[in-house]
Amino acid sequence: MKNWFLTLAIVISSISAFAQGTIRGFVYDEETGEPIIFTTVFLKGTTYGASTDVNGYFSITKVKPGSYKLMVTYIGYDTASVYITIKGNEIINQKLFIKKSSIKLKTVDISAEKQELKTQVKMSVTKVTPKEISSMPSVGGEPDLAQYLQVLPGVVFTGSQGGQLYIRGGTPIQNKVLLDGLIIYNPFHSIGLFSVFDTDIMRNADIYTGGFGAKYGGRISSIMDITTRDGNKNRLSGKVSASTFGAKVLVEGPLSKPKKIGGSSSSFIVSAKHSYIENSAELLYKPFYQNLSESNPNFQTGGIDTTGLPYKFTDIYSKLSFNSENGSKINFFGFRYDDNVNYSGVSRLNWKSFGLGTNFVLIPGKSSTLIEGVIAYSSYGVLLDEFDGSPDSSSINGFNAGMTFTNFNGDNESKYGFEIQGFKTDYQFYNSVNRKIQQFQNTTQFAGFLSWRFNMKKLVLEPGFRIIYYASLTQFSPEPRLAAKYNISDKLRVKLATGMYSQNLVSSTSDRNVVNLFYGFLSAPDNLQSEFTDKNGNVKEVKHNLQKANHAILGFEYDVNNFINVNIEGYYKRFTQLINTNRNKLFDDNAANADVDDMLKKDFIIETGDAYGFDVVVKYQSTHFNIYAVYSLNKVLRWDGIQEYYTSFDRRHNVNFVGSYIFGEDLDWEFDVRWNLGSGFPFTP
Repeated sequence: MKNWFLTLAIVISSISAFAQGTIRGFVYDEETGEPIIFTTVFLKGTTYGASTDVNGYFSITKVKPGSYKLMVTYIGYDTASVYITIKGNEIINQKLFIKKSSIKLKTVDISAEKQELKTQVKMSVTKVTPKEISSMPSVGGEPDLAQYLQVLPGVVFTGSQGGQLYIRGGTPIQNKVLLDGLIIYNPFHSIGLFSVFDTDIMRNADIYTGGFGAKYGGRISSIMDITTRDGNKNRLSGKVSASTFGAKVLVEGPLSKPKKIGGSSSSFIVSAKHSYIENSAELLYKPFYQNLSESNPNFQTGGIDTTGLPYKFTDIYSKLSFNSENGSKINFFGFRYDDNVNYSGVSRLNWKSFGLGTNFVLIPGKSSTLIEGVIAYSSYGVLLDEFDGSPDSSSINGFNAGMTFTNFNGDNESKYGFEIQGFKTDYQFYNSVNRKIQQFQNTTQFAGFLSWRFNMKKLVLEPGFRIIYYASLTQFSPEPRLAAKYNISDKLRVKLATGMYSQNLVSSTSDRNVVNLFYGFLSAPDNLQSEFTDKNGNVKEVKHNLQKANHAILGFEYDVNNFINVNIEGYYKRFTQLINTNRNKLFDDNAANADVDDMLKKDFIIETGDAYGFDVVVKYQSTHFNIYAVYSLNKVLRWDGIQEYYTSFDRRHNVNFVGSYIFGEDLDWEFDVRWNLGSGFPFTP
C-alpha cells in the first residue's frame, strides 16, 4: 500500500511538472477602446510572447506554472504591465489597456514586425494601415486606399473605369475584396482615384498578391481583406472635412460606456462621403478649354465634355459594436455605395452597391480556441447606356457565411473552418458586332479548409488544404496549399509558396479591351466551346466551367540593419483555364447554325495564360525618414486557341517610390513625396 501511494505521488508530481497554462486576451487603446493590432505581448524575463492580431487578440500558450509580469509595448504609447500567477493547465483571460504617451519617442520600435518575419511565412502579403495611407500624397488631398494600392508590388493600374487593378497578371474579376468578411463586388469608383472605403474608419487591410493560404478561396489571383474599426467606446466625437473633389462626415461614440476598465460596452460609428467633382472640376476645365479655343480657332475637343469631369458618388457606412467583459464581441454593419458617370451625348453609367452583415469573435471560457464568424448579404448592379447602341446591364446579389476556428499551441497554430456562399447573377451584354449575350443563374458553393503553422527552430512550415463544391456545376475543386520559410541567419530568410485556386465568376469584358466602362458579373457560363486547342496544337475536351490557376513563388528577405529591409519575390502564375467574352461571335447558337464553328457562335471562349516576373521591395524606416521603393518586372500572355496575345494590362516595368520626412520638435510635421515610372502598355501609341 505504501509503495502504491508513493507511485501515485510521483505520477501526480510528474503531471504537475508538465502542466502548462495559457494566457490570452486583448490589447486596447485606453482612450478609445480600439484594439491595438500587430504589437508584441510578452512575459518579462522569459521567451514567452505573442503578437496581437487584427482584433488585438493574443494567446501565449505552454506557460509553466509560476508568477510572471505580462507586458506590452507599442510605439507612441506608454508601456503597460500586470502581474499574473498561473497554475497548472489554467487558462487566464487578461485585457491590457495602454495610454498614448505624452512624450514623443525619438526612436522607432519595429520589434513585433521583425519577430513576425521570423516566425511566419508572410508570402506576397502587404499589411496596410490608415497611417500609411495618410502618409502618401493623394490626388484631391484626401487619402484613399485606391491610390495606395497602385504603389504595391505586382499591381498594375491602367486608368480605366473603376480604377481597376491588375495584380500579377490577374484581372479585376479575379481579385476578391472582403469588408469585415462581406464580399464587395466593386470597391472602386469610376474616376479611378477613390475607393468606397473611408480611410478614417479602416483598421487594417491585408493585400495578398498571390500564394495565399487555405483560409481564402473563390478567386484565382489575389485577396484584399479589409477590417474596419469600432466606434469610440468612451466619448462622442466627430469629424467633418472637405477636399478638392469631395466632403465627408464621421460620427462615433458609445451606446453604453464600460462601468469599469475592461467592462462590457457598446459603440457606433457612421461615415458618409459625397463627391462634387463635377462642380469643382468645371472651375479647372472650362477656363483651360476656353484658353485653347481662343488661342487656336481650329482646336477640337474630340467629344470631351469641356465643362468638367462628369462623375459623382456617395458612400455611406455604419457599424454597431457590442463587447463583452471577456473580449468576445459582435458587430452589425451596413453600407450603401453608388456611382454615376454621364458623358453628355455619349454614354451614361450608373452602379449601386448595398450590403448588410454581422461578424463576431467568441472566446470560449474553458477552451484555448478562438472562434470567428460572419453572416452577410451584398448586392451590386450596373447599367451602361451608350446612346449609339444597346444598353448593357448586370447585377449580382447573394449571401456569404462562414466560421473559422483557431487553436494556439506554443509557437504553432492551426485553423479550420467552413464557408457557404449563394448568389444570383442577371446579365445582358452586346459584343462589338452587336450580338446579344444574356444569362440568368442561381448558384451555391460550399467550402471547407484546414491549415497549420509549425515553427521548427529555423524552419516555418504552413501547409493547408481547401476544398470547394460548386453546387450548380456539381463539381468539386480540391486545392492544396503550401508555404515555407527558412531562417538562414538572423538577417537572411528564404521562403516559398504554391497552391491551386479556382473560381466560377466571369466578367463581361475581354482581356483585350483597353478601356472598360462596363464591368458585369456572371457565374460560370455553360455556353462554352466543347473543345480547346492548346499552343502545341493538341485538341482537348473542355471538362469543366471553372476558371483555374496554379501559383508558384520563391522569395528572399534580408534585414540590412535595424532600419532597412529588402524583400525579393519571383512568381509564376499558370492560368490553366480562363473564360473570356467571345469578341468574334457572329451567329446565334441554335440548330440552324449547328455546322458553324464554336468560336463564331458561343458567348464565351476558353483561354489559357501565363504571368511571371519578380518584385523588389526596399523599406527604410527611422525616426525622421520612411522610404518605400518598389520595382516590378511583369509579363502576361494569353492563348485563345488560335493565337497568343499580350493583354491590355501587360506592363513590363513599373517603379514606385514613396518617401516621408518627419520633422519638428515634437515630430508633428511631415513632408511626403510619391513618384511612379512605368513602361508602356501594348496599346501605347
